[in-house]
Amino acid sequence: MNLKPIDMEAMKETCTSSELIFDGRVVHLYVDEIRLPDGNAGVREYIRHIGAVCVIPLTKEGEVLCVRQYRYPFAEVLLEIPAGKLDSKDEDRAEAALRELREETGARCGKLTHLGRYYGSPAILDEAIDMYLAEELTMGDLDLDEDEFLDVVKIPLSELVDEVLAGRIPDGKTQVAVMRVNEMLQRRGEGKK
Repeated sequence: MNLKPIDMEAMKETCTSSELIFDGRVVHLYVDEIRLPDGNAGVREYIRHIGAVCVIPLTKEGEVLCVRQYRYPFAEVLLEIPAGKLDSKDEDRAEAALRELREETGARCGKLTHLGRYYGSPAILDEAIDMYLAEELTMGDLDLDEDEFLDVVKIPLSELVDEVLAGRIPDGKTQVAVMRVNEMLQRRGEGKK
């Protein structure tokens, strides 16, 4: 990609005051008054979140361990890759990914690869989700949180790619991670053609 350099200062919005409107267990809602780059005033409503991880557990047979989980805001059971929020802002993200992998699928991995960071809704939410690929899996028992109810399923990566491309997997982190892993494997000569 050959984009011209950008003057960040010319686009920067500066906070002039900030008010915490709601301080929840998971999210924290703020309303900030800001100064726009042209000097005019503006308002930004946004949510702070501790951060999260997601992981694609890939078996040697090319299957992905996915979870089906009821998602209350949408009143739907969604197919997703294992994921979870950090326990603290300074928690090691790779360790968190290994924890979520074990808790939600029972798997442990011999190889963990960082795939990058995903911002799901950057206009209103500062949640950063680090994505990982877990390979060389060994299976054990699930260790779900008390309030977690899910179903673990194995799906060939090629089928997940087809489902993403057909628009049948609405979860953004799953879409991005599946496509990124598929591209990585293609480049290694192992993925869907």
